[in-house]
Amino acid sequence: MSRLRPLSLVALLALAFAPLALAAAGTPQLQAFFQPELTSTSYQQKAYAQVAGKWKQPARKGLPAVGRRTVVQAVIGRDGKLVTVVVSQESGSKVWDDAALAAVKKAAPFAPLPKDYALATLDAHFHVAWVAAP
Repeated sequence: MSRLRPLSLVALLALAFAPLALAAAGTPQLQAFFQPELTSTSYQQKAYAQVAGKWKQPARKGLPAVGRRTVVQAVIGRDGKLVTVVVSQESGSKVWDDAALAAVKKAAPFAPLPKDYALATLDAHFHVAWVAAP
């Protein structure tokens, strides 16, 4: 497995602040991690925003326990298309895991990889967690 670097400018972002989230004493958060060879923060931010924009929070019955997360591992091709996408860590809620996977799939295709990125594909991990509300 290749090393991944966290998205530097946007480490954690609440995806939704709904009354449902407050009632369940939690809030969804997304983290994105990219291979260290990808130095373009602009590309990282755009990919992150695409996934965040496609997130649809499940109903209360589909929420995982506070502190649990789904990790969706995506391989993005040079043309921006998904080569593979899998849930590599489950949250304990199939509904939550499916929503995280769907967000990444619906976000595709991504922008083509930057010209200065030398590798043929990019590994990206998207972590969607249910965390305690502040």
